[in-house]
Amino acid sequence: MPLRWVPRSVVRRVAGGPPTLQTGLRSRPGELEPATIHAVLELALRVGEAMLSLGAAAVDVTLAIRRVLRAFGLRGAQVDLTFTSITVSYDRGDDAYPLTMMRIVAERIPDYGRLQDVVELAREVGDSTVPPEEARLRVDAAHDRLDAIVSAPQTYRRWVVTAALSTLAGAVAILLGGGPAVALVAAATTAVIDRAVWFLSLRGLPPFFLQAAGAAVAALVAVALYIARPVLPFDPAVLPPSLVVASGIVVLLAGLSLVGAAEDAISGFPITAGARAFEVFVLTLGIVVGIGFVLDVAQRLGVPLVLLDPPQNTSPLAVQVLAAGIVALAWAVASYARPRAVVVAAGVGGISWAVLSVMSSLGVGPAVASAIAATVVGFVSEWASPRLKVPSIVTSVCGIVPLLPGLAIYRGLFDLVDRSSDIGVVPGLAGLFGALMIGLGIAAGVTLGEFLGAPLRLGTRGGGRSRSATVRGVTGRAPRQLLRRSSRLVPLPVAPGTATGRRDGTPADAGRTGDAVVGQRD
Repeated sequence: MPLRWVPRSVVRRVAGGPPTLQTGLRSRPGELEPATIHAVLELALRVGEAMLSLGAAAVDVTLAIRRVLRAFGLRGAQVDLTFTSITVSYDRGDDAYPLTMMRIVAERIPDYGRLQDVVELAREVGDSTVPPEEARLRVDAAHDRLDAIVSAPQTYRRWVVTAALSTLAGAVAILLGGGPAVALVAAATTAVIDRAVWFLSLRGLPPFFLQAAGAAVAALVAVALYIARPVLPFDPAVLPPSLVVASGIVVLLAGLSLVGAAEDAISGFPITAGARAFEVFVLTLGIVVGIGFVLDVAQRLGVPLVLLDPPQNTSPLAVQVLAAGIVALAWAVASYARPRAVVVAAGVGGISWAVLSVMSSLGVGPAVASAIAATVVGFVSEWASPRLKVPSIVTSVCGIVPLLPGLAIYRGLFDLVDRSSDIGVVPGLAGLFGALMIGLGIAAGVTLGEFLGAPLRLGTRGGGRSRSATVRGVTGRAPRQLLRRSSRLVPLPVAPGTATGRRDGTPADAGRTGDAVVGQRD
């Protein structure tokens, strides 16, 4: 190489490349008519509202909205998402005013069956660029499909959910060292809790009081067991009231969006993460108030409350893993997941308990052991779910339910109201702080596992949570890998004037309407 070319080569190697963050870009006015643009924005908002209402994380909702907008050529649209609202604004060019639309997310209910259909719809719409001349037909067909999804009946009847939650509580009691009697009482108590909470929710009672009422029912059963101890025909240690309450607490904790709050915070959505975290705090406080109130009143009435330590769990590890799998399976059913996802969630739940048991046998503390087990859950969910064609949110959220610290919360609350202690409320506060550390470890661990497993799922098709290369933290080869992954599916056009509905051809309004209908057109 001639000497005069050396400086140029050095300059080329040192000089900066394209900007890593493209910000402040102008919108690109497309070729769509104003009415079609309005329909596309409405479709994107409805997809986002449905996903957020059915249990998706903020990052997944935002990416799905942008995916739909890009498919119809609306590049440069601004998307703003908070805990209760979604706003999309699009600048149509110099000769037209910007178009801004907003949707309010009024209710939330985990329904992973319908969520999976909405995610698949967003993916199919966004997997190919829609020509302007076909945009109106395509967007109308997508609206009709979304109408069918959000108005479809839920996967299971309400009594099936009650049975699943009862099974969950019984399996949790087995995990905590209880026997068949404890499992039976815990299952019956949880059935009463679920029906009572469901009955009160139909009367419009706020979620805080629903949590308090459910926890109070569990505590009342424990107090009844304390009162009946002298007349029980068997050893009271066979039926520890603490395990009954702990099983009910796990059921109440399972519905909280602790993982979603941690994931939103890590993914760059601080407002939504703060709102989710505050909601988790308030609902957990409802559990604390319900149990604490009942225990305090019982103690003031002279009920002899004695915290009996649960028996040592001497069951074989295989039995414990099976019980943990049943816990995850039951919560997946209670969240209306599809049968395939239910089976996968059961496997991941068993893995989580196996890892927790191994870490505990090595002398690792409860918080760290739970965090490690949750990390494995997140990693396995993100890696395996798209290969098994199930949403990873189902496997990750359901897989950590066996790890929830129900017994630690109850012990802390019991110590708070125990007047026999000479050191006041210190043991209770320490116990609750330990439960908080376990919860934070679970949330952080499962989120870390998802991010660690995200690069490994590139090249797979469907089923998983769609994330951008920036959020995943993968290399520049990701766009090409993502393109190879795409299946290039688009929704079939529907002839004008025909009634559309579900995939089997039945009308959209056929069948029983679910507990919550979201994303409907106004």
